[in-house]
Amino acid sequence: CALLHDLGEVMTPINHGEIAASLLRPYISPRNYWILAHHEIFQAYYYQDAAQLPRRDTREQFRGHPHFEACVAFCEKWDQTSFDPDYDSLPLSFFEPMVRRIFARKPYWHPDHGQDAMNAAKIEIAGGYPTEGRTSVETSDDGEPAEKRARQGS
Repeated sequence: CALLHDLGEVMTPINHGEIAASLLRPYISPRNYWILAHHEIFQAYYYQDAAQLPRRDTREQFRGHPHFEACVAFCEKWDQTSFDPDYDSLPLSFFEPMVRRIFARKPYWHPDHGQDAMNAAKIEIAGGYPTEGRTSVETSDDGEPAEKRARQGS
């Protein structure tokens, strides 16, 4: 998710997190969806003073949400460090297999996807979409490729 979290920036910076989250929603967990959708609010923690934002710690209104701390960690470990021009980056080719695995997942694979009404409806109609030409890998219940799970011994 970290690699693709800002892809909505090219369309509209103000809700770029929601764009990335929506594009990836069928292929990521509900937790990661929430993190992506909210990360721009949480990221403001690092620049709110310099940008003279009217409210300090805007993210605090979400404290108590089950994914609050995960979003804080995402911004601290991944999003914030991406602004460092001296950060040691890997070439995009390194990430290509990971991106392919994400999009090879069965859409709405996570057991919790069905708890959301819109996701549940999309699960019901998913059989009507063509699958020809889609990359496919066998996945376990957590959406990870079965071959990866076997290598990890779990």
